[in-house]
Amino acid sequence: MKAAKVLVVDDELNMRTVLKAMLKKEGYDVVTAADGLQALKFLREEKFAVVATDLKMPGLDGMGLLGRIMQDDPSLPVIILTAYGTVANAVDALKKGAFDYLTKPFEQDELKTVVLKAVKTRLISDSDLSAAIDADPHRIVGASSRMAEIHEIIRKVSPTTTTVLITGETGTGKELIARAIHRSSTRKEQPFIKINCAAIAENLVESELFGYERGAFTGAVTTKPGRFELAHLGTLFLDEVGEIPRDMQVKLLQAIQDQSFERVGGLKTVSVDVRLIAATNLNLLQEVKEGKFREDLFYRLNVFPIHVPPLRERTEDILTLSDYFLEKFNWKLKRSVKGIDAEVRDCFLSYPWPGNIRELEHLLERMVLMAEGPLITMKLVPADITATTREPRPAPMALTEETTGHDVLKSHMEGMERQIIARCLEECGGNVTRAAERLGLSRKGLQLKMIKHQLRKSRE
Repeated sequence: MKAAKVLVVDDELNMRTVLKAMLKKEGYDVVTAADGLQALKFLREEKFAVVATDLKMPGLDGMGLLGRIMQDDPSLPVIILTAYGTVANAVDALKKGAFDYLTKPFEQDELKTVVLKAVKTRLISDSDLSAAIDADPHRIVGASSRMAEIHEIIRKVSPTTTTVLITGETGTGKELIARAIHRSSTRKEQPFIKINCAAIAENLVESELFGYERGAFTGAVTTKPGRFELAHLGTLFLDEVGEIPRDMQVKLLQAIQDQSFERVGGLKTVSVDVRLIAATNLNLLQEVKEGKFREDLFYRLNVFPIHVPPLRERTEDILTLSDYFLEKFNWKLKRSVKGIDAEVRDCFLSYPWPGNIRELEHLLERMVLMAEGPLITMKLVPADITATTREPRPAPMALTEETTGHDVLKSHMEGMERQIIARCLEECGGNVTRAAERLGLSRKGLQLKMIKHQLRKSRE
């Protein structure tokens, strides 16, 4: 993962040096500026996760810099560094939008804690950016008949407490649908807590879900609530639920059924009121047949299934989404690209988008950033996309009495997907991580597709 970038602003060289060393030790990418004006120059040229600035500086001081940042990018966390005598000014800065303040001299752990909290806040702000620029923050972009059906499903299921299972390929917008359900429910004022089951080490899943008591294991110096507890009265979103280790599935099933559990190392039963939404890009029924997923847990999750179609099956939405992302990244990157050239639009409509909406979003961000004129033109379209849209298509399956139009379409699209992945892997020298990033897929998602298309034998 790319290191979060922190901008340190202080007129004292020693302080800049010390802060840079402290933050680099924690894994951050650190840039330093000697005053507010130099900081503004860096902010125009690069994207930062956090700004830490001294209050008293010649030229543009910390308060002036804060004011400019709040005007240009109000979601960028600004940490004020202040001496004892200017604490009152720091408190005033908090009222004007500063994220937090540190009083000099401060401990490294104190700096670490505040910066980490600010970075997480910035990440949340970025993930919700589409909602921030949209007149209706609950609107899911897409006008196709398939998306109209999903809108209607969301409208019906949101007011209930029914458990929902959202399925679909990586990058189709499953989390967005989960958030839309929560925001349209009677629990919208309560927490929406997400846990990505694929991103947690197996030995930490139980403590992440249910929390732990002080002394439960080495390092448990205090009691910590788990995600179920944090979601009390709200919604718990289990993303990539198919990745839950099998030995934890029975405990998850029990917690869902009973709405209660014990923390790791605890004896007291904790009761909660949680609405559950789960999502997966796996075929859970197939996982059940292969013994990787418990059948009883599957049916407990699959009370109200919602399948999100891949972008290639709703081509009507491609241009709508493209225009939406153009507006989004104009706002985010402070650009003024007016539109997308007709030839590029035709290219987009011909491309199968194996990485779905996420791939389209990442591509538009690069294009808006690199555009030199008023339009997105073909010279900004990556070669792997133009090659895919121009090459001969795989021969379609013959339509017989035993096949349907859907079978033919599915076979055709799978053939195209295999070609795209094979070419991307070849161009990336077989590097799965680089190929996954280029395709807009997770590394694991690409590995599953490689196994599916027999591009590499499974090691299992």
